[in-house]
Amino acid sequence: QVQLVESGGGLAQPGGSLRLSCAASGFTFSNYAMRWYRWPPGKEREWVARIDSTGSSTSYGEAVKGRFTVSRDNVKNTIYLQMNSLKSDDTAAYYCNVWTDKDYYGQGTQVIVSS
Repeated sequence: QVQLVESGGGLAQPGGSLRLSCAASGFTFSNYAMRWYRWPPGKEREWVARIDSTGSSTSYGEAVKGRFTVSRDNVKNTIYLQMNSLKSDDTAAYYCNVWTDKDYYGQGTQVIVSS
């Protein structure tokens, strides 16, 4: 079955960086676009980034554009989210997502941006 496992979250200072990873299994990874979402505390889910199946096309939510970069390794079946110039508003649980026969999410990884 589809499994997504996020890692790399933690505490960062404003202006700092973190790199999230999402290891995927249970489906043909290289055939599917992947997405990152986040749930800030007390707020609604927010789409963060999308990467197509080959990694040649990416898109970003307005709040993270120019600061975050999504990438993938189709050999390691893993996607990444490089987060730079972090702000307190980036504090959230981050989830990777794939739609195959339905939507799948991992367990999430918590990012806290605070001084």
